[in-house]
Amino acid sequence: MTLAQRCKEVMPPMANRVTDLGIVKGEGCYLYTDDGRKILDFACGIGVCNLGHNYPSVVEAAKKQMDHLVHGCHNLVYYEPYVELAEKLVEITGGDRKVYFANSGAEAVDGALKLAKYASKRPAVIGFKGAFHGRTMGAATMTASNSAYRKYYETGLMTNVYYLDYPYLLHTPYPYDGIHTPEFYFKQFDELFSKLVAPEQVACILMEPVQGEGGYIVPPVDWMKYVREVCDKYGIYLIYDEVQSGFGRTGKMFAQEHFAVRPDIMTCAKGIANGLPLSAIIGKKEIMDQWLPGAHGGTFGGNPVSCAAANETIRVLESGVIDHAAKMGVYFREKLKLIKEKYSCVAEVRGLGLMIGVELMDEKGNPAAELANTIQKKALEEGLFILTCGSYKNCFRFIPPLIVTEKEVDTAVNIIDKVMGAICK
Repeated sequence: MTLAQRCKEVMPPMANRVTDLGIVKGEGCYLYTDDGRKILDFACGIGVCNLGHNYPSVVEAAKKQMDHLVHGCHNLVYYEPYVELAEKLVEITGGDRKVYFANSGAEAVDGALKLAKYASKRPAVIGFKGAFHGRTMGAATMTASNSAYRKYYETGLMTNVYYLDYPYLLHTPYPYDGIHTPEFYFKQFDELFSKLVAPEQVACILMEPVQGEGGYIVPPVDWMKYVREVCDKYGIYLIYDEVQSGFGRTGKMFAQEHFAVRPDIMTCAKGIANGLPLSAIIGKKEIMDQWLPGAHGGTFGGNPVSCAAANETIRVLESGVIDHAAKMGVYFREKLKLIKEKYSCVAEVRGLGLMIGVELMDEKGNPAAELANTIQKKALEEGLFILTCGSYKNCFRFIPPLIVTEKEVDTAVNIIDKVMGAICK
């Protein structure tokens, strides 16, 4: 039996994978399968292995730490890689922050929501349609990209949560000249505050600076600045979910740098330790200092081995990898724009750095989800692993390791061109 067949015998359908690939090894930008294939991996563990699979110095850092301490529990003791990583995260986020570690992105989001409610003493939370924040109860409450993530869990989700529209301008129903963000996206805050919830009751606004699962949507700068102004006006905490967009993915250490807007609290995970489980909540000192013993905790957060890997990951990212990712992102998007010119089903190529989305529409202007799914499967048959995204699953996304080369980008683009040439008009 294959690995996929064995898995399906002992795990529920919920655990079914995007593919039936059985992986025996990962190295750089490639995965090696149990049937002898070499796959160019532009899924990257969903944006986790930002330095590629098994980056040598990160693996070595983890192995070295295992010789000293595998687990200590950060609720009980202090240890060097844990403190060192917190110090580094404070440094790269402005120096006026404090850090708390958890295990996953969803867990960090839950923690950030708890922090905002605890410090503000306010009950309400604002999120955005199209968002994905995770699958734990708090994170699932804030997720609004697909009802399947919430189905049958509604009675367990958080209350006092309100959802606004994220400016998905390709499909906006409001007058848009291609330059100025439609007024609706600004005025919706006033509408919410006047009819549904007083702003003085809102603890936080949680948002992705680039929507991930929702379709790799990059919001306009003026709108991002306006959200910051709303928060400042009413004393609302602004939380950025940088779980997928952080650690060099957008060509900067964090996506927020593209907008020159700093949040009060942020969450990060995925690329932080290049494959080892770790996440962090990073907040302003004056907020974090209100989070008292007993208000939050966890057994495995800030694991020594994961922290050691994260310290080395950040060191490598800062050594030139992030600058390389920015350049490769420009190169990749230009190549994909040529694909767009060639095939009418491509509605838009968008993204920042190496967080790139391609949206597909049919001849009637409807989301082409089946086409996106077919392209994903056919590309895999040709040796390229990509993922779909978007609320209608009509986008495919490119999340290659940040160490990707022009040659590997060209290979991916050629495969996409070949696949689309065979099935697109």
